[in-house]
Amino acid sequence: MTVLLQIGRRPPQDPPQPPPGHPPGEPAPCGPPPRGPAAEVKVFRSAHGAHLFVADGSRVYDLPEPLAARVEAWSAAPDGPLGGQPLSGGSLEDLAVELGLPLWSRPRIDGTPAEPPPLASLSLNVMQACNLSCGHCYADEGRFGGSARAMPRHTAHAAVDRLLAEAAPGTDVVVGFMGGEPLLARELVHDVVAYAVRAGTRTGHRVRFALTTNLTTVRPEDARLFAAHPFTVTVSLDGDRAGHDALRRAPGGASAYDRLRAGLEVLARHGRPRHLSARVSVTPHTARLLDVLEHGIGLGFDEVGFAAVVSAPDPAYEITSAMFTGFLEQMVECGERALRELSAGRHYPFGNFRTALHELHRGTHRPYPCGAGAGYLSASAEGGLYACHRLVDDPAFAMGSVSGGPDTEARTRHLTVSHVDRAEPCRSCWARYLCGGGCYHEVSRRGRPACDYIRGWLAFCLRAYVEMSQAAPEFFQLPPEPAAAPAGVTGVI
Repeated sequence: MTVLLQIGRRPPQDPPQPPPGHPPGEPAPCGPPPRGPAAEVKVFRSAHGAHLFVADGSRVYDLPEPLAARVEAWSAAPDGPLGGQPLSGGSLEDLAVELGLPLWSRPRIDGTPAEPPPLASLSLNVMQACNLSCGHCYADEGRFGGSARAMPRHTAHAAVDRLLAEAAPGTDVVVGFMGGEPLLARELVHDVVAYAVRAGTRTGHRVRFALTTNLTTVRPEDARLFAAHPFTVTVSLDGDRAGHDALRRAPGGASAYDRLRAGLEVLARHGRPRHLSARVSVTPHTARLLDVLEHGIGLGFDEVGFAAVVSAPDPAYEITSAMFTGFLEQMVECGERALRELSAGRHYPFGNFRTALHELHRGTHRPYPCGAGAGYLSASAEGGLYACHRLVDDPAFAMGSVSGGPDTEARTRHLTVSHVDRAEPCRSCWARYLCGGGCYHEVSRRGRPACDYIRGWLAFCLRAYVEMSQAAPEFFQLPPEPAAAPAGVTGVI
């Protein structure tokens, strides 16, 4: 029986090669294999019928409904018959033979840990302090459990030099500015941008920039800087005036929301960055997500996205396991609105939805949640290197120093133990190569309370992908924004 390949990717002409020094024809070394067919495939349905998602390679196939039901039964009971004929081994390869699926002969991800790649992105914690007080801030106002401090100019310059020295020749690199509130160190930010552009010109690297801010202190000279260079600026937003001010306390009782709106006016008058996004940190106190989303879109952001607060200094701001059901329902409500608007050819910048659909279209599949500890590192104010900006000053994720360079052994160890096929319960999950195992910061603090949510959101996105592919295929013709972002940011979810 032949299954129509409606969407998904055909096998590449050249299968992946084993690691150097590995005997040809022998399977590559790997960790424990995923358990059972439920980890390899998922049947889902859209307005156009039934479909099969194959985890390895993130491929999507059409299935006739009777066959879809049989595959569901097979994945739930691998020792049972498929269409009256038992599968000899109950493996994905057996299923491919039975259905005539054009699968490639060797897994794209086989459990072999990645080698540390060249650096592509480095964020600088230029000001480990903040002018606002937010109970849900993972960075504890930028102090990360320590004292407030600023990055010296010589450390910032050395960090840029380190990034350029460690990057692959001729590639684009991203310098990010984090905090705390990085614009409290605006003179340093301006200085580093000029220095990085000059240094990148000498080394043959195009430097892009990213900055995360509460936008309460932005000045006209900052706006002009953002407009003059390839900047992605991400603004922390928590809703309308009441919702935002309930979570972000400004000195003297002033409205953080009013100051944010004033910051948007500064950008409108003096220079807008190439990409201006809003990031909403969702807590138990956040209003209805669709209302927050549409409020953010109404403010003129190029993209509005949500992230559940899983780990916070004050547990009262954390989304608990029981709350993820409601969070999923509201995310899907936002996704349905985006699907309707985008299918009709109208602009609707819901970042989580747009990113997920473009990643599925590219066939994204990876054994890690992001580039943290791989192509992306973060420098503390003192010049220590850490896996990402959320893990600054955490000795468990220390990855070297600006002066001495990245710690290859620490990065290798991190990529070995973090491979999703070596993690429990990840290696038995069909969504593992889209999720990658979850944010390292969140997992190290809270474990994985969001697994059911992630599977639910990705199942919705798979359905939406099929329906968007039919209704508005032109949506996938252009790459998604942003133009520049730190490589440590999670993609599909």
